[in-house]
Amino acid sequence: MDVPTHLAHLTGEPVARLHPLGASHAWTLHRAETTDGRTLFIKALHDGDTSQALTAEAASLRWLAEGHPHLVPPVLAADPRMLVLPWQPTQSATPTAAEHLGRDLATLHAATPTTYGAPWTGYIATLPLDNTPATDDWGTWYAHHRLAPYLPAAAPHLGRDGTRLIERVINRIDDLAGPPEPPARIHGDLWSGNILWATDHALLIDPAAHGGHRETDLAMLALFGTPHLDRILAAYQEVTPLSSGWRQRIPLHQLHPLLVHVVLFGGSYRGMLLAAAASALAA
Repeated sequence: MDVPTHLAHLTGEPVARLHPLGASHAWTLHRAETTDGRTLFIKALHDGDTSQALTAEAASLRWLAEGHPHLVPPVLAADPRMLVLPWQPTQSATPTAAEHLGRDLATLHAATPTTYGAPWTGYIATLPLDNTPATDDWGTWYAHHRLAPYLPAAAPHLGRDGTRLIERVINRIDDLAGPPEPPARIHGDLWSGNILWATDHALLIDPAAHGGHRETDLAMLALFGTPHLDRILAAYQEVTPLSSGWRQRIPLHQLHPLLVHVVLFGGSYRGMLLAAAASALAA
């Protein structure tokens, strides 16, 4: 793709300078400066790739903005080949920004959608997400739309016993899912690398948004470590307390992203996945 030409076509403004930032999954990343003085962040799909991941990301960002317009960057332009966002200067996380993030997340989750899932085909990295809307209980939806679809591709890395362990979680989901909760408007892939920290707040990027369970976002923050997580959780609970037993359910909510990692990156995540499954069953 001729990135400057395509960007100028989308934004209506010629590109003064383009700075490549590398590549990730199926796209290249760029910082662009336009002739009207704006600095932009660009994701451009690799030539020949037919993924709808950037379309899903744009839909996710716009949908999350309906729940909290200041928690995600605005989509300046998008089509299936390119996503354009404002460039966001960042800094290290602070306790104040973490507390604001906790309160903002609680506000976002409280902007309740009518169903689990979403009205677009989802993606997490380059993998499709089944966002089929449903009003079933969350446990059933999670088992059928977030765990079961990835198990066949993960099975060669898990072996027979590992696969059966995940199947036990799926079969016992009604016992493990916790108290019923309405769908929450969640980010869906909220690991620390998808948080941009500013002076006193944070912005969320790269969402796999959908109507889900609010504990999923919080469990994802814990999966690979997030700065000042204790401050985030305490501030969240000040706004909307979590249901009893939420800490014991963290491994259950981490199963989906760990399955995704096994599918994308192979057996190096097998141990983490099976440990989480065992913990979920023991809760």
